[in-house]
Amino acid sequence: MTDEEWAVVRDALPVPAWLEGRGGQPEGYCHRVMLDAIRYVTDNGIKWRAMPCDFPSWDRVYAFFRRWRKKGLVKEFHDRLRGEVRTAEGREVEPTAAIIDSQSVKAAASVPAVSRGYDGGKKINGRRRHVITDCLGLVLMVLVCAADVTDRQAARGMLPHLRTKFTTITLVWADGGYSGRLVTWAEEKLQLTLQIVKRSDDVKGFAVLPRRWVVERTLGWLMRSRRLVRDFETLPASSEAFVYFSQAMLMSRRLARRPASRPRPEQSRWAAAA
Repeated sequence: MTDEEWAVVRDALPVPAWLEGRGGQPEGYCHRVMLDAIRYVTDNGIKWRAMPCDFPSWDRVYAFFRRWRKKGLVKEFHDRLRGEVRTAEGREVEPTAAIIDSQSVKAAASVPAVSRGYDGGKKINGRRRHVITDCLGLVLMVLVCAADVTDRQAARGMLPHLRTKFTTITLVWADGGYSGRLVTWAEEKLQLTLQIVKRSDDVKGFAVLPRRWVVERTLGWLMRSRRLVRDFETLPASSEAFVYFSQAMLMSRRLARRPASRPRPEQSRWAAAA
């Protein structure tokens, strides 16, 4: 990270328990070094044991990654950056509409059979990422499961959580894979409008579809991170964590490029300690 990017990231870091008197002890390594190491794994797709000697030992970096994954700190960190990006773009922190889609990726040999499946439509044996984004393409929620889990099945589990966390969202755009009883169910049970954006039968070749292109662009952003080109993770939760880290990299770089338009918040106690 550059110094400008670290200034953005430092303010968005979760406050550790020891700094608030909730137990624990200070970290043994600088957070900037640890996050740089995880970003290196995410961006270059290396094995944990292939960590360059410029970073701390691979097992220490992996322990940091695992702790952030288990305690939900990576999502908290990601959500804080997303709020800053939305504010910098002149939007409210909480979105009022969303777009949902999925992406199937091949699974490596390290992925167990219990969490992988075959996507007959895409002819892919692996896992599927179900992603919900806001209108800027920023990730609101991600679910990684076997590739044979359909879009409707995943949406039935994701939409209630989306409605609970983002009470301001009342409209979700989706493709034809989410049509059918799911639309009625979302309207009756969640008071959520699921609007299907279908491709016209008269259009041939590539065509940009309203609203749907936003989430498809986000799926393209994910494929820039080599760790996400295939699914190498034993646990689906690790795959989800890498998605959040990939998006955090994109958002922190975007915020670092516009220091003049972004008001600098007061430095917190955690920022001073870091």
